Amino acid sequence: MSLLVDCLFCRFVSGELATDVVGQNERAIALRDINPQAPMHVLVIPREHYADVAALAAADPAALADMVALAQEVAFEEANGEFRLVFNTGPTAGQSVFHVHGHVIGGTRLGWSPA
Repeated sequence: MSLLVDCLFCRFVSGELATDVVGQNERAIALRDINPQAPMHVLVIPREHYADVAALAAADPAALADMVALAQEVAFEEANGEFRLVFNTGPTAGQSVFHVHGHVIGGTRLGWSPA
């Protein structure tokens, strides 16, 4: 498994740091966001380290599919299956941790704001 010692999310995946895991499958884990923006705000993180969603999709599309499946599973459990899945790619798009992760947001009627 490809993990980086200085990556916060790799440390969650390895179990080095404790976190509130709400679901997992062979290729991904889902954990609660520490600064939730909605009643359900979960991060879905692949077990392998990739900087962003484009890198993951190019290298391992099956892992990306497993992330989406886990997002849907968590949303069914916590938000009647209705959710928004957001990937930020790059600093100007809002990415602050450079281990790909999807924000699974739901549990309320969501508005729309592109920025």
